[in-house]
Amino acid sequence: MSEALVAAIAPPAELAAEPLELRESRLAPRSDAAALDRPHVVIVGAGFAGLHSVQELRGTEVSVTVIDRHNYHLFQPLLYQVATAALEPADISGQLRQIVHGENIQILMGEVESIDAERSRIELADRTIDYDYLILASGSSHSYFGHTDWARRAPGLKTLEDALEIRRRILFAFEAAERESDPERRRTWLTFVVIGGGPTGVELAGAIAEISRQNKQHDFRNIDPRQARVLLLEGRARVLMEYSEPLSAAARRSLERLGVEVHTNAMVTEVTEQQVKTDRLSVETHTVLWAAGVAASPVARSLAGGTQSRGGELLDRAGRVRITPQLSVPGHDNVFVVGDLALLEQDGKPLPGLAPVAIAEGKHAAANILRAVRGETQQPFRYKDRGSFAVVGRGAAVGVAWRWPLSGAWAWLAWLAIHITFLIGFRNRVAVLFNWAYVYITRRRHAELIIGDVPSHNGPGRGGNDDGNGRRLRHSDLVKADRFKRD
Repeated sequence: MSEALVAAIAPPAELAAEPLELRESRLAPRSDAAALDRPHVVIVGAGFAGLHSVQELRGTEVSVTVIDRHNYHLFQPLLYQVATAALEPADISGQLRQIVHGENIQILMGEVESIDAERSRIELADRTIDYDYLILASGSSHSYFGHTDWARRAPGLKTLEDALEIRRRILFAFEAAERESDPERRRTWLTFVVIGGGPTGVELAGAIAEISRQNKQHDFRNIDPRQARVLLLEGRARVLMEYSEPLSAAARRSLERLGVEVHTNAMVTEVTEQQVKTDRLSVETHTVLWAAGVAASPVARSLAGGTQSRGGELLDRAGRVRITPQLSVPGHDNVFVVGDLALLEQDGKPLPGLAPVAIAEGKHAAANILRAVRGETQQPFRYKDRGSFAVVGRGAAVGVAWRWPLSGAWAWLAWLAIHITFLIGFRNRVAVLFNWAYVYITRRRHAELIIGDVPSHNGPGRGGNDDGNGRRLRHSDLVKADRFKRD
């Protein structure tokens, strides 16, 4: 759900001349709780699982250190709305130090490089931290199934940086089409391809179709945004395979009503700057978005001891950690893995990588730590599925609530209520409600800002706009050049 990890702040220069032992002692995290000899719990990652773990441990008989690569908690289920200009980054995030605070809690901004489960310690870029108990909740990243070169051409959606990059590409495509005089090149700019028919892919494709057909139809003089082509490519037999066939079919109908071309059983074979190829079709486009696969955080590999044999036993193909019913690592009952990083089967099926699952696992891992501290037996985890939803577009969603299938407007209203309830912070709930009402009433998106370098007119990458001498052209330079050509 949230990625956990950037470089930790380097130690001050004046510490470099100190003896190593003294330096490590000064760099090691300290708290008043340590003086009381409290068990030390380290939580890596402040996504849904990590955040709810630390909230369960606040004010208890343990000392807690939270390590995350960012200083904020991100509400990932609404990240696609930042990517499609409906919300701003601050609407779905909150500063960690304002959300989580307590006399037994310390927050460090840093990146975990490795975990030594045998010695109960973790390595950061500039320090080593010992623990009595560890909760690993570092989330997942993108998986391109061996095609790492596709990452630059088809960004995925996991972080705020990803969302702003996707927003930049979507919005700039319309601007580039407005400037283009060649009809074929204009059509290429107005073609959007989303790879992956899971919830994220369905939500992105539906939102892009709404932008082109409902939000921007009066914004341009030279193009009709309603002529934009939006394709959703799914390699399996249907979209939203996580849901039943009737709900999957309902989602597809809703997408097609918005004008999305849905292609199933379409395995992508090539992604270039100007083209996407599958085993059955070829599409000219500059805007490709990736929602097809995820991989566990690389830090999980260090739990495997760095050997392929042990790694093959502990990790699955996606890099997830096979855990016990108590949510701990086999052979290390003081190391817990939760959220997207965990692989736990229930009733013969792996638990899905959803926010409610991560929240429940985070709470249970914290509860098991407190049981262990008190000398009690750790309890197995069992997830009670209350349902999940995927929004398709304005007034349309599909989902399951307490095993009851829902689609259409009722599912959409349930989706709205659930996401508002789980948002962190009163300010965020008010902001999101206001922005949703604004978009619904006006059919406009207030966050249509292109942030970052203006891409080349020949493609979506960050390079290409220079003056021939290596100097990066600003947006004002391009506007002046265009005006000079017209004059």
